[in-house]
Amino acid sequence: MSVKERFLRYVQIDTQSDPKTGTHPSTQKQLDLARVLVDELKALGVENAYCNEHAYVYAYLPATVENAPSIGFIAHLDTEPTTSGKNVKPQCIRYNGGDITLANGVVLSPDEFPYLQNYEGRELIVTGGDTLLGADDKAGIAEIMTAVEYLIAHPELKRGKIGIAFTPDEEIGEGASLFDVEGFGCDFAYTVDGEELGELGYETFNAAEATVLLKGKNIHPGAAKDKMINCAVIAGEFLAALPRDEIPAKTEGREGFYHVCDIRASVESGEISLIIRDHDGQKFQARKAFIQSVCDTLANRYGKEAISCTLRDQYYNCYEKLKEHFHLIENARTAYAQAGVRLIEAPVRGGTDGSTLSFMGLPCPNLFTGGHNAHSVREFIPVPSMEKAVEVIVNLVKLYANE
Repeated sequence: MSVKERFLRYVQIDTQSDPKTGTHPSTQKQLDLARVLVDELKALGVENAYCNEHAYVYAYLPATVENAPSIGFIAHLDTEPTTSGKNVKPQCIRYNGGDITLANGVVLSPDEFPYLQNYEGRELIVTGGDTLLGADDKAGIAEIMTAVEYLIAHPELKRGKIGIAFTPDEEIGEGASLFDVEGFGCDFAYTVDGEELGELGYETFNAAEATVLLKGKNIHPGAAKDKMINCAVIAGEFLAALPRDEIPAKTEGREGFYHVCDIRASVESGEISLIIRDHDGQKFQARKAFIQSVCDTLANRYGKEAISCTLRDQYYNCYEKLKEHFHLIENARTAYAQAGVRLIEAPVRGGTDGSTLSFMGLPCPNLFTGGHNAHSVREFIPVPSMEKAVEVIVNLVKLYANE
């Protein structure tokens, strides 16, 4: 089965995660894809493949040479929570330049997305215009599965033990939460969860989330002097205290930010949810301290019961661990070059399962999938980019077997 065929099959299985359920996996439908993958692996001859009750899929190919490092390849099952991943209707088109008008009038234009011009004459897979596509990260799954099929079909290729893992709930920051690093049994791994052809990620954000709870006092506005505490007003003052230019829409590269994800406020109660991001560890700590200081200032103004803040670290910059194992980056560079792929190295403005796994003892850079516009109804992926990702995975297997 080709990588394209696999991808088209996988994206039609709804695996959207949900940050509010508190369960592992956060949605049971992620198990639907997990079970499909286990069955497919077994049909390929990987009899040790299994899925546990938390929707983690594990499998491995045994080594064919001694003393080679054990390398894993990891992708995630879920799609992000805010854009529908149900009833995905992927469209395969030959791109001949200009605008692409999707079924419901949504337009993909090179004026808005200049990188579209790089794919003239190529086959693209786009959405129907009303859901995301799911290349993040079903493309990664399809690429790993296709590489596994290739390796099985070519037993003459030398390899160390090859680990395969598919995780739930990456999109809500919990993909590595219950990952069995010891049981996985690999020395190193790569997540296949990047975007554009050629991307190689080994530096991610440090990340935290903040939840600010507000408690007010309501009273008739005509008799409210020195008595009313209005949570909507406190929320406005909190937002006004945030640096105006340190938001996602005005930052790039290694610039960190504060991102207000959700706000709800009435007179008597309120809640603000935000995330904090920075590549630099010291700046990350300073950002968290700043949020706490804003809350402390408002607590002094309105009373300690009026506002409280909970900060929770989500993941850390994986470079702090990967710099000790830089052969992972050097071999990836070589694998890209062997596949004729132009390297794109830039700090990842996000995180992957590999961010957490690197701190759990499994050093884990991130390879491209080839997708563009993740989490959007304008998501698309070129088929040749997926084929190159498969080639890179196979090249890495060869490189580590021949060390």
